[in-house]
Amino acid sequence: MFKAGYVALVGLPNAGKSSLTNTLVGEKVAIISSKPQTTRDNILGIVNGKDYQIVLVDTPGIHHSKNALDKTMMKNVRAAVNGVDLILYLIDGTTLPTEEEKEYINHLEIPTKIVKTKIDKKNLKTFDCDIEVSSYTGENIEKLKSMILEYLPEYKENHYIFDKNYYTDKSVKFLIAEEIREKALNILHQEVPHGVAVEIIRFNEEGNIVQIDADLICENDRHKGMIIGAGGQTLKKIGSFAREQAEKLLGKKVMLKIFVRVEKDWRNKPEKVKSLGY
Repeated sequence: MFKAGYVALVGLPNAGKSSLTNTLVGEKVAIISSKPQTTRDNILGIVNGKDYQIVLVDTPGIHHSKNALDKTMMKNVRAAVNGVDLILYLIDGTTLPTEEEKEYINHLEIPTKIVKTKIDKKNLKTFDCDIEVSSYTGENIEKLKSMILEYLPEYKENHYIFDKNYYTDKSVKFLIAEEIREKALNILHQEVPHGVAVEIIRFNEEGNIVQIDADLICENDRHKGMIIGAGGQTLKKIGSFAREQAEKLLGKKVMLKIFVRVEKDWRNKPEKVKSLGY
């Protein structure tokens, strides 16, 4: 028998959804940062096996909407939990589930498993869950995969939802834009990241060289100065790290140019949020 279906990863910001997605897939499909609300769109990670295909939906962290971007992110979460075969509700093992989380879980009408994450960390809390995992050490990851497969539909023949050679539904441009944003998130100051987005302006492949121009968008001139840094060093560091990841992804030499563009209050402009792919 062949098993295939969709699984949504849901939880508060920084619950470990993107890390778990990457660990289960075995490839980097979602960016990771200690900053909350890193994931903005539903990202599919595809886990392929001999007799199964698990399509993971990595969702933005559940939070209260403050602007058009937040509203779009929460819309993505609601869309993800409709029509999936299983919901994995992730809770950071170093925290306790809130009353709001418990109420949210109790109202879910789709089969749901509570996953305690980050069990490699110190100061773990005790609360009821279905499984404890660590994306860092790999502890119980295979056990979680077996648990997931119990809830997926069975088919008499191979029933690949996506080509079995795929590990995500996202384009290369999207993945590279996210790599640039990840590097910015991890380098910049706390108040800058949520106002940062990346738009690929040019993507030109010629033989073994890929030329990429990208705009790193921020909301005001003060943030622009922080992104560029003294003598352009911060932007140079972002570009250097992002280029390395782009070359690993493409298997080719990458010529990456990043420009910083100010677009005031872009997070409150639904059309702009949509055009950026969120």
